[in-house]
Amino acid sequence: MPSSIPTRFLMVSDTHGEALNNQCTTEADVVIHCGDLTDESKLSEFEAAITLLKSFQAPLKLVIAGNHDFTLDTPTFVNILSAINPPLEDDLIQREYGSFGQARALFERQDARESGIRFLDEGTHHINLANGATLTIYASPYTCSKSTGWGFQYKPSEDHEWRIEPGTDVVATHAPPEGVLDRAGDGKRAGSGSLFAAVARAKPALHCFGHIHESWGARKVKWRDDVSEAPSHFTSIDNDESALIESLATIRAKRFDTEELVARKKAKLERYEKEGVCTATAQRIDKGSQTLFVNAAIEGPEDHLQQLPWLTEIELPRSSAVSRAPGSAAKRSAPDSDEDDEIHAAKRSCVSTV
Repeated sequence: MPSSIPTRFLMVSDTHGEALNNQCTTEADVVIHCGDLTDESKLSEFEAAITLLKSFQAPLKLVIAGNHDFTLDTPTFVNILSAINPPLEDDLIQREYGSFGQARALFERQDARESGIRFLDEGTHHINLANGATLTIYASPYTCSKSTGWGFQYKPSEDHEWRIEPGTDVVATHAPPEGVLDRAGDGKRAGSGSLFAAVARAKPALHCFGHIHESWGARKVKWRDDVSEAPSHFTSIDNDESALIESLATIRAKRFDTEELVARKKAKLERYEKEGVCTATAQRIDKGSQTLFVNAAIEGPEDHLQQLPWLTEIELPRSSAVSRAPGSAAKRSAPDSDEDDEIHAAKRSCVSTV
């Protein structure tokens, strides 16, 4: 009996309360949503996100938060409400955003659980899958920002500790790592250097994320044999043996493209849109020496423009558990922690974010 099992992952991020323009009926073993389920963190948007997750053909759908999902970050939600002057009426808050913890409770409802939806807090999770494999996944919703008026953010001066354990199969974060699929609209890199370093040390088979809509795509990275004390995308990646699989530049026509290239891009994009997914299933990943990086942001950099989900396949170890229900968590370890439009407008006037 083989010691590993091929496991298909469907990845999305930054859906912002919207349905997909292109229906995705591709079957997968696991769906991962990398955050920004909503745009304004309204209950109606969370309901729309749950409806979207239910539509995917997979027995397990793993979800993390993003910076737009601020009602899932109770201290931030409290601060936002406190900053609004004059205060909003309680009825308005309850109707649009709910009470503290109400948005999170939506993911624990029976209908969500029965459809395989599991919300992941920050930390490492060990999960037995329906296909007989076991998955070790590290999840984190945190992003870096000079302001802290959105959810799950930290200041550049503070940085963030990414506790990715050795042997982790998949890393799912809202933030991108510095140097890989992280260029924002101004052309500058917006990823986290400390996140990249943590991923470079752990070398998971897959790292999926979002947040930077303009850098949708996938890249297969070959790691250098020697890991420096301070890993970075300059020193840790063997660029000669790494490859870009797809990006917006490879599927959308550019100003100086030849007619032939425009036609090839158009045909490729039409094929992907018909399938409802962009695939990287032909990419064999040697865990420990290679990592597939995927920016799965669905919302495009232009209004009403959507990007496609990503599908890939990696080998996971066969589970030794025989009595545990498929899709259940074996254990979890995590860092220590303490436990309407008017809000949106007030936030917009105080903070800026990607």
